[in-house]
Amino acid sequence: MISTKARYALRVMIDLAQHQEDKYIPLKEIAKRQEISEKYLEIILKMLVSGKMLTGLRGKGGGYMLTRTPGEYIIGEIIELTDGPLAPVACLTPGAKECPRKEDCITLPLWQKYHTLMHNFFYGITLEDLIKGEF
Repeated sequence: MISTKARYALRVMIDLAQHQEDKYIPLKEIAKRQEISEKYLEIILKMLVSGKMLTGLRGKGGGYMLTRTPGEYIIGEIIELTDGPLAPVACLTPGAKECPRKEDCITLPLWQKYHTLMHNFFYGITLEDLIKGEF
């Protein structure tokens, strides 16, 4: 399941893309437009800044802005930054210890196919595609 944090992160990124004018957008404006509490939004914005998806500036005239164009942001990377890997089962998580049942697991191909479908879906859509409804 995609978390609220990831869904809000997508809304924030869309908001910034739709309101980018080569100036920083204050947290209060984003929070008001997206109806997200400022306190929760601060947590999400901090993650996005740490992931180098946004740049932030404190003080008067401060706020947040995208570091790239909307077409350069992949939806999957935004989700994984906030939620972690999109793996549907623990054994498909990057760096996971190999499961001792791997050779006999009848369901593994099912999970692998689902993982591929989900990954390809989210990594095949950019922020720009989402804004334009072209996916």
